[in-house]
Amino acid sequence: MFPIELAGVGFRPDGQCVLSGIDLQLDGDGISILLGPNGVGKTVLLRMIAGLQPVSEGRLTWGAASRPDEAVAMVFQQPMILRASVLDNAALGMKPLAFGRRERRRRAHEMLERVGLADRAADSARLLSGGERQRLALARAWAVQPRLLLLDEPTASLDPSAVDAVEDIIRGIRTDGCKVLMTTHNLGQATRLADDVIFLADGRVQEHAPARQFFARPRSNAARRFIQAELPWRIRFDE
Repeated sequence: MFPIELAGVGFRPDGQCVLSGIDLQLDGDGISILLGPNGVGKTVLLRMIAGLQPVSEGRLTWGAASRPDEAVAMVFQQPMILRASVLDNAALGMKPLAFGRRERRRRAHEMLERVGLADRAADSARLLSGGERQRLALARAWAVQPRLLLLDEPTASLDPSAVDAVEDIIRGIRTDGCKVLMTTHNLGQATRLADDVIFLADGRVQEHAPARQFFARPRSNAARRFIQAELPWRIRFDE
């Protein structure tokens, strides 16, 4: 699957330019954070990399393939939760795979242990809090053993303790050998999790750099303005 390469990729629904000239290469290691202003196309870019959204122009490849395989999982900001038990929801993603029912339930139990929801396995998933639902969605994605996990604002609207729990799970998934690509508007979270940062503005990738380098000395004026607006009390850059 890796490297994932985008060359001149664009997205123009009904002739309106959302993304244009996206050049990007992703390897199979670490956590990459996708940053940028609201409405810049971050979710669209995630969906294209997941194979859920066709590109309007350019080339997108996953290793030697022209489409991703089943080793890709995506968790949305508002995850889908079925009217079923927590355990059944955790096992849902494995149904298309070559696992028997017993193995699916075993793996689902294991993932619920890892995300701290094993004691809720028999409960209705609709009774979970927002943070618990996001942990359940991560358990469901983790259970399929993805090589690439895409996360769209996974901690939006969660309280600090729930954010901490979700971040710990994301680190665990990374340690398990899965590449993580995620969007966030929380720059503190980006500094805690990111191995590298992709900064998107004006429909293009303006920077792709190691996280420490990006936050210490961003190259583009757009990235400087974005960081200063979000963290004005912490960061100033020499001109």
